[in-house]
Amino acid sequence: MEIALYIRHIDDSARPYLGTLLETLKQHGIATREVTDGDSVDGCDFLFTIGGDGTLLSSVQFVHSSNPAAFPPILGINFGHLGFLTASGKENAGSIVDDLLEGHYSLEQRTLLQVESSTLHTTQSAQLALNEVFLHRSESSSLLRTDVTVDGDFVASYAGDGVIVATPTGSTAYSLSCGGPILTPDSRCLVITPISAHNLTLRPIIVPDTAVVELSVENAGNYTLGIDSRRTAVEGPIHMTLRRAPFTISLVRTGSQSFFSAIRDKLSWGTEAKS
Repeated sequence: MEIALYIRHIDDSARPYLGTLLETLKQHGIATREVTDGDSVDGCDFLFTIGGDGTLLSSVQFVHSSNPAAFPPILGINFGHLGFLTASGKENAGSIVDDLLEGHYSLEQRTLLQVESSTLHTTQSAQLALNEVFLHRSESSSLLRTDVTVDGDFVASYAGDGVIVATPTGSTAYSLSCGGPILTPDSRCLVITPISAHNLTLRPIIVPDTAVVELSVENAGNYTLGIDSRRTAVEGPIHMTLRRAPFTISLVRTGSQSFFSAIRDKLSWGTEAKS
């Protein structure tokens, strides 16, 4: 077994936990390959992301659309804060290895959004989103007007701070903070969520993930395009086409953890009262 390790920013106080993980892997005879931006993870059995959700989201850059089947399942270990997408906290880094070796884990297939635009000058990897794609007005602009189309059918002109198109994975991120619904990973939907809409009757809309969503901004100055944790300053018109990528990636859930147990834990939902 070989495991790729993607490590970004770790506080000094968390270094001992990383040491425990590396020592555990060594004791089990598991080879490791530390990867950085631009490296390949092909041939690895798992990809461990060491950090927070931002680190896990950034690992999507390693996907090669020409050979997505070679992309290993991602297991996120939370060395950050909330860590909603991560499978375990740093305190359990050692036991994660035992879970993998004993087969105490499950794989969740996660949808990716593919972003196409003639006005974007980005690499292919930067055009894949696991969480969301959004447009947001700049601080110097009072309003951003974004035309939204679904399968060629005009939906509305979203006037406000911006608009988000989120996958089920991203439904618990920025979209949720803007009033969007929570989607289960297997719901095969996308959610279009306005950000501080000028018209209060504009509400989040759920569409099937087979839909092609187009976002257009015609008359605007500076604003921000977000693709997961990446930000790009845009000036002038833009037209983007968003569609489900023709492949998925796998996230690892260890032990008895499930999507709903993660919801209860990370969002501090109460459990049923016991009599």
